[in-house]
Amino acid sequence: MKKYLIETYGCQMNEHDSEKLAGILDNLHYIETSNITEADLVIFNTCCVRESAEFKVYGNLGHLKSIKKKNPDMIIAVCGCMMQQSSVVDLIKKKYNHVDLIFGTHNLHNFPQLLENCKQSDSMLVEVWEEEGEIVEGIPAIRKYDLKAFVNIMYGCNNFCTYCIVPYTRGRERSRSKSEIVSEISKLVTGSTKEITLLGQNVNSYGKTLEPNIEFADLLIEINRIEGLERIRFMTSHPKDISIRLIEAMRDCDKICEHIHLPVQSGSTKILKLMNRDYTKAQYLELIEVFKREIPNLSITTDIIVGFPGETEEDFEETLDLVKTVEFDAAYTFIYSIREGTPAAQLGDQISDEVKHERFNRLVSLLNDIANKKNKSLLGKVLDVLVEGKSKYDDTKLMGRTRTSKLVNFAASEGLIGHTVPVKITVAKTFSLNGELQIPL
Repeated sequence: MKKYLIETYGCQMNEHDSEKLAGILDNLHYIETSNITEADLVIFNTCCVRESAEFKVYGNLGHLKSIKKKNPDMIIAVCGCMMQQSSVVDLIKKKYNHVDLIFGTHNLHNFPQLLENCKQSDSMLVEVWEEEGEIVEGIPAIRKYDLKAFVNIMYGCNNFCTYCIVPYTRGRERSRSKSEIVSEISKLVTGSTKEITLLGQNVNSYGKTLEPNIEFADLLIEINRIEGLERIRFMTSHPKDISIRLIEAMRDCDKICEHIHLPVQSGSTKILKLMNRDYTKAQYLELIEVFKREIPNLSITTDIIVGFPGETEEDFEETLDLVKTVEFDAAYTFIYSIREGTPAAQLGDQISDEVKHERFNRLVSLLNDIANKKNKSLLGKVLDVLVEGKSKYDDTKLMGRTRTSKLVNFAASEGLIGHTVPVKITVAKTFSLNGELQIPL
């Protein structure tokens, strides 16, 4: 049997695309390997949101050249968001001619035919669709996790934030039908899935492309009725599209976890306008007040970009002030890098690397202090933890997450994997918690 290896870069959307590629290959009787030297097929599923991810792809493609010399029958395929940029495809054609197949985000469902065509070709095969087509249902997937699963509810994005390449690589918003989503989740739950995460570039705008329109809150309420499902999560949310009905659904539906990932990107209203985010600092803080009032134990995480063009020290101080006010449980922090093809790349007043890194370090220090303080407030509390498997830090312990997405490590029998158990928090760290099981072993 032929063997494959998939290397995934980027977000949960890319991870789920890789699960689909694995499902397709399973149907083609390939088996997975973690040893790249024995793989008959290597796929790089790429991300273009961050410059660092692109550099990793190019570096790993270069490394594959010597491996392919020893195994000339190996097929190397590159797909994902980077491939939707013609400049990237041109660069790969020029510098990495040992690559056999290039395809994009819109024609993943055609992979079996592309692979067969590639086998019959003596030259690099490139097939990248510039525009998205209809949503293709029924693509098989091999899930990375047994207990939790990603479920796409929509594809693409209509927001056009000035720093972001996603609308150009993933296309415009398209929502899946409610019936298809509910059916997929119901099938997952009949297996071992206990927790699902609904995915979309902007889940709050789900249903706007459907006839008739469906609100995201209505979809959540429907999913909450599925028997056997224990937890519902979703990401990513855009602040401008959060509705009161969504907040009420989160409050009232027992399976929706008390956690919201709500990217703010900057605390400066001036910078938010330059980013085309369509909300002000005051509006974001008002929204957070409503969330905290309606769901008092809510965990809030976010994304923040440091060093966007035109960001002054005063603008950055506005970001620090917002962080102190909200007290995020965690944050994904990024140093702004120019993305070719985005409006922000054309802006003047680019910030020096030295200033970016100095601000980044100050922001991370503040966020870590807040996260540590919030975790310490959980000491002595007993929390429900869905046990996911062995701890990455200590293989004698198990790990799992609370409903608020806190990572907890504790000693227990492996027989509890897949169960939700009460754990008393005994040690609070910045990024994780330790605890003691509160039921007999």
